Amino acid sequence: MGEGVGPVRRRYRETAYARWQDALPGLAPLPVLCGHDLLVGGGLVFPEVNFTLPPMQVNAATLPEALAQFRQMAEGCLERVAGLHAPGVVLELEHVFEFTAQPAWGEALTAEVRAVLDRFHRQHGIPCALRVTVADIRDRVRPPRRRGGPELEDMLESFRRCAAAGADILSIESTGGKEVADPAIIACDLPAVLLAVGVLGSRDVAFLWRHITAIAGMHGAVPGGDTDCAHANTAMRLADMGYVPEVFAALVRAVAAARSLVAFECGARGPSKDCGYEGVVTKLVTGTPISMEGKTSACAHSSPMGNVAAALADLWSNESVQNVRLLGGQAPVVMTEMLTYDCRLVNAAIEAGQGAMLRDLLTRSDATLSPQAFVLAPEVAFHIARAIVTAPQDGDPDYTRSRRAAETAAEHMAVAAASGQLPLPEREARWLDRFRHALDALPVAAEELWSSVALEYPHTFLAEEYPTED
Repeated sequence: MGEGVGPVRRRYRETAYARWQDALPGLAPLPVLCGHDLLVGGGLVFPEVNFTLPPMQVNAATLPEALAQFRQMAEGCLERVAGLHAPGVVLELEHVFEFTAQPAWGEALTAEVRAVLDRFHRQHGIPCALRVTVADIRDRVRPPRRRGGPELEDMLESFRRCAAAGADILSIESTGGKEVADPAIIACDLPAVLLAVGVLGSRDVAFLWRHITAIAGMHGAVPGGDTDCAHANTAMRLADMGYVPEVFAALVRAVAAARSLVAFECGARGPSKDCGYEGVVTKLVTGTPISMEGKTSACAHSSPMGNVAAALADLWSNESVQNVRLLGGQAPVVMTEMLTYDCRLVNAAIEAGQGAMLRDLLTRSDATLSPQAFVLAPEVAFHIARAIVTAPQDGDPDYTRSRRAAETAAEHMAVAAASGQLPLPEREARWLDRFRHALDALPVAAEELWSSVALEYPHTFLAEEYPTED
């Protein structure tokens, strides 16, 4: 596919931290220098502003208008960054389908915003960087082809063009396994989720990130990270609407952590992608910086993790906001101000030597009110991280460590519920007990699970698109 592939996958066998108490916001053992002098994870938390178009068609006729809107959004956000004396900023361009399906359009968009950032840095000297998140468009065909076909070629070409046009950080919200995960999540079928996310998803991440890492290396970009938005955030949103139990969404998140870790095992260096709430686990394992979203992502979706998500953040994001007019101005500019003030508070705590106290307060405010927030608490996340890296390597390691992640999350929720630390409604408690029994009944071999899921969800996925690692 042109540039070859990146490094062979290296599985983590230990965590970057000996104790969870050593992990702090704004600090990472392996900070990342990117863009114009922006050091992420080096002692400060920076805003990451993600903006998108208002409802409109994106086609050849409207492309000039779309590019003009992105330029205006970038200029408005950066003017506010300068006005508020922020110490740095990341702008994120998260592709809508059309900007990836037409790689030249994504290239033009990257160049447009790159020029704005370059001018801003010359004028103000404020460190800044540009993240480009290419869309996973392979689901356009069902069942999807994951390892070949025009959709994959367009994705990789979009990465190449955006990197060449000035993207500092490359990311993706990959969707491998989603064709199985979607019906499995609706059915609360935990074994099928383990296969879809833990096995199929992990294999797909490994395949993609060896290519993304190679492309980044050729163009001097940083391979940022993946996110399990496709699976775990789907479960989160369905739980918010009352369609699936919260404890189930928490278990999906634990499995997602094992899957998203694979990007780092294949060369990603962070900062991770914001809507991967599981980033707290990947930071504890890898020591790389993470981008997180929480209360300031309410402009895009609700979540029960508005504060705890910030506990270990190195970048603080708004998820995504449309270019619409609010009383305070254009929505992207308003979000820039909100993010900047949040980061100011965290940075003041770090400077005063109170980073750990703020981390713990952010955690305490959420963790006892939601199972999903509970598993993101740094202490619980550390146990999940340890379960992943110490999982046996025989058989299918992706299956084993995904299962271990889910078992650890379930055990900690059960213990906390029994002690009163995590009050669970009766319905949630019954579901948790049911899921623990389902985990106990899982087959030892991934092949057996694969066969049973294939029978339960026939014709949803192409087995040949998920081979064992090359």
